[in-house]
Amino acid sequence: MSTAARRTLITLTIVALLAAWFWWATRPEPVEVLIAAVETGTVEKTVANTRAGTIKACRRAKLSPSSGGQIALLPVKEGDQVKQGQLLLELWNNDLRAQLQLAREEAASATASAVASCIEADHLGRESTRQQALVKRKLVSEDRADQALSAARAAAAACEAAQANAAVSRARIGVAEATLEKTRLIAPFAGVVAEISGELSEYVTPSPIGIATPPAIDLIANECFYMTAPIDEVDVASINLGQEARITLDAFGEQRFAGEVRRIADYVLDVEKQARTVDVEVEFVDREEVTQLLAGYSADVEIILEVKQNALRIPTEALIEGRHVYVFLTDENRVEKREVETGTANWDHTEITEGLSEGELVVTSVDREGLADGVDARQEQTQ
Repeated sequence: MSTAARRTLITLTIVALLAAWFWWATRPEPVEVLIAAVETGTVEKTVANTRAGTIKACRRAKLSPSSGGQIALLPVKEGDQVKQGQLLLELWNNDLRAQLQLAREEAASATASAVASCIEADHLGRESTRQQALVKRKLVSEDRADQALSAARAAAAACEAAQANAAVSRARIGVAEATLEKTRLIAPFAGVVAEISGELSEYVTPSPIGIATPPAIDLIANECFYMTAPIDEVDVASINLGQEARITLDAFGEQRFAGEVRRIADYVLDVEKQARTVDVEVEFVDREEVTQLLAGYSADVEIILEVKQNALRIPTEALIEGRHVYVFLTDENRVEKREVETGTANWDHTEITEGLSEGELVVTSVDREGLADGVDARQEQTQ
């Protein structure tokens, strides 16, 4: 080989090495991805709420006196457990107590007068009977007997009037008691005092018609809870009473509670700038699990419509636009975009009916920058 040819060969070799080095130095780094295996398992078709639901107590009463006045007695405080029938609040009512006492005294007086009138009527009735017997024996005149009969009848009528007057007086006691009762708040059921709006000596006024004011006492029965959640109107048709459900609460992390659909609202909520929804109520199946619940917790629900066993499934987060996945090829360290056919699905898993085989690996971190069909990739090491 000539010297020129040798130099040319060396030059080409150097150029090739430089090109290879440049490609190696500037090649893109493999994309780190999270992967999951295609597996066989259970897949459920579910419906979920569109916005956060709310935990509610089965019984809750926002109580206020039916009349206004000054708070004179407040024997409970927030957080107290109370029994049914227990006094919660009482307004100043000395005047009403006095009226009640007056009504009782008047009733007692009217009753005594009625007794006296009826005793007199009974006496005159017996006297009339005696006079009638004497008339038959011609020992007294008929005029005297008629006078005795008239007096007996008048006395009987006076007895009836006195008894009626006594009944009216006793009815006034009921009116006074009812008026006095309007100044008291009595617990309609056993529960916990959640909130009190008012202090001793403050004035309480009932709500005007059509204007809501804060209740004096908010009472919650804390032995029973359920949740209500808005479900999109499109999904409600597939929901039935008694269907199984799973409830999750932010306050309890990943813990799930078994539930059951107990009520579907009879109308659609049409709220401006929001999707039209229907409220669905779900009760807790095992009440022993929810002893630490508080009314007002935010909650989410999945209502189970269909359960498919032994289905080929992938994590739902691996799907792209509902019909594609990235398959991780371990022998080539790259990803391949593939079209798939899906079946039953929920937030966690999606059934694959065509396009994948059990044991293949799919990428779950589909939002990684640089991820595309055919790019080099490596599995991200998770701790």
